Amino acid sequence: MLKKKAFPLFIALSLVLVLALSGCSSSEESNSDGDKSTVKFMHLWPAGSSKQHNLIVQDIIEEFEKDNPNVKIETEILSNEQYKEKLKVLAASNELPDVGMTWAAGFLEPYVNGNKFATLDDVLAGELGESFIAGTTEAYAVDGKTYGFPLELNIAPIYYNKNIFAEYGLEVPETYDEFKNIVKTLSDNGVTPITLGNKDRWTGSMWYMYLADRLGGPETLTNAINRTGSFEDPALVEAAKEIQSLVDMNAFVKGFNGLSNDEAKGPFMNDQAAMYLMGSWELPNYTTNEDVPQDFRDSIGFFKFPTVTGGKGDINSFVGGPGVGLFVSEKSTVKEEAKDFVKFFVEKWGERSVTDAGVIPATKVDTSAIDLPPLYIDVLNELSNASNITLYADVQMSPSVAQEHLNMIQALFGKQTTPEDFAKQHEAALANEE
Repeated sequence: MLKKKAFPLFIALSLVLVLALSGCSSSEESNSDGDKSTVKFMHLWPAGSSKQHNLIVQDIIEEFEKDNPNVKIETEILSNEQYKEKLKVLAASNELPDVGMTWAAGFLEPYVNGNKFATLDDVLAGELGESFIAGTTEAYAVDGKTYGFPLELNIAPIYYNKNIFAEYGLEVPETYDEFKNIVKTLSDNGVTPITLGNKDRWTGSMWYMYLADRLGGPETLTNAINRTGSFEDPALVEAAKEIQSLVDMNAFVKGFNGLSNDEAKGPFMNDQAAMYLMGSWELPNYTTNEDVPQDFRDSIGFFKFPTVTGGKGDINSFVGGPGVGLFVSEKSTVKEEAKDFVKFFVEKWGERSVTDAGVIPATKVDTSAIDLPPLYIDVLNELSNASNITLYADVQMSPSVAQEHLNMIQALFGKQTTPEDFAKQHEAALANEE
């Protein structure tokens, strides 16, 4: 069982040192098209919401098919939540795509235990293994074997609109009290302080995670998950109370519990919301995405989640970790071709993701000669100063516990549960796993 723990700091430091998803059947029928082998690839970067990522994937596929004329890559693309749901359905019917995307740790384990994902240690051997930032592939390992290759490394800052802040005389907060004063000022003036798409629920989980960190310190939430601690820890209950306090302050965009993350982006991108807590995978919209007006991109900055007076947390502690990774289906009839594609994809993704998408890759990239946007550089600098990076709570958990966690997050934000019951429900879900 993969130990659930805070994402180690040395991964972030290692990154700095190198800077100077119709079903996809792959089990019951042969994937062939005449003389060509067909590798079915399912991913979660639609052209609309993830333009830069989507374009890079298209280019990598075209290059791979050119170098491997006997192989055709057939894609299916879904949004994040659609992808997760379909992946479960396909796994249950033994119809996973030959290559797909997965998350680390608790998300990965049931697929591995169900013999759904192929081991990739043979692909990892040699130069490819050395190309990953130290520790990133370990998050995709179970019992010492690797079942996925990470593509991204992320932290989650709070992005903010400098123009809105300036209009109301607001400055970047360092303390949580200062942050709440910003929320009050904006709300009193009819401005949406924070946009949030909590229909997806993991978005709200990040707010809870940060409050848990700042109140109880970086290990408190992780310890509750790995059972060396408890969700009834006073700091975790207090974090849940603070969530409801923010709701009472009208901190979040109207209807937030019914908005998806993609829908919630709108108010922020249209200068109608002042703040947005999200992973650094959003950087392209503020740096390299030319479909976004330059004046808007120039108006976006970020700040670290503020400290809480009397809390045990450190302002340099982040929520984050490896992002999505690639897997190969254990029952694929074109497993070797699929592994070849995964290896090729990882090799090509690194530098392209930096230069074309402003994404922080999980592989080492020598960016010393690359002209990077200032915002991107600032995020990299924060990685260098990170005292801790805690892996997303739902990723640390098993799928069943994660589902309970996410449901309770939505109930907490919707004030359909009390902070105390929120904690008890988590304890009950985790106890059922033991």
